[in-house]
Amino acid sequence: MAVFVCAFGFAGVFDPERYRDALATIVTLLGDSLPPEFARWKHWGRPLLDTLAMSVSGTALACFAALPLALAAARNTGPAWLGGVVRLFLNMLRSVPGVIWGVMFVAAVGFGPLPGVLALACHSTGMLGKLYAEILEHVDPAPGNALRSQGVSWLGIARFAVLPQILPRLLDITFYRWEHNVRAATVLGLVGAGGIGLEIMTAFHLFEYREALALIIVLWGLVTLINAGGAQIRTRLLDLDHG
Repeated sequence: MAVFVCAFGFAGVFDPERYRDALATIVTLLGDSLPPEFARWKHWGRPLLDTLAMSVSGTALACFAALPLALAAARNTGPAWLGGVVRLFLNMLRSVPGVIWGVMFVAAVGFGPLPGVLALACHSTGMLGKLYAEILEHVDPAPGNALRSQGVSWLGIARFAVLPQILPRLLDITFYRWEHNVRAATVLGLVGAGGIGLEIMTAFHLFEYREALALIIVLWGLVTLINAGGAQIRTRLLDLDHG
């Protein structure tokens, strides 16, 4: 509690002056944003596709990179000398904010969705690698040991003993990260990666709050669809696995 109180005080949470005009400002901003303006919806298709492409590509690259790194980082699957190095590398990847990765890659490869893809991939690899490794470390070794005693190969153990245990959590984490990357791709539009984020910030800069609200609603709808689709895919894969 002492740490929490000190943190709140340092951040200004207990400063009443900071809240004096906050509610009135929020109400005014909401009033200026209603009703949402969808007049330019025909111009949002390409930015929306750019954002979706960045999130899909960045998440896919991160998954392919994170899984072998997680196998090396997990204390029950990788050698001790390698695990420490890999865990330090994953920590470095996720310690650098996605926006900083975006600035670096915009300088390296130019403007457009590509630096956004690379930025999302780097940050997501660090996060997914850590989470995948933690999932692997909590695998119950008993089913694998039983199969190993019957001469089952490593691949068979992975398929029938390890995968059924980790698949639900892997899917949950991966789809959650994809949802996160849709929102992160929006932020990366501020540093030159384009997409729907650039449209939102342009609307705010031009004081087109009604259009900005409409764009935010579109983004909310996209994330909701991804969440619903991910839930359906998880359910079907788990049903097939149990079948």
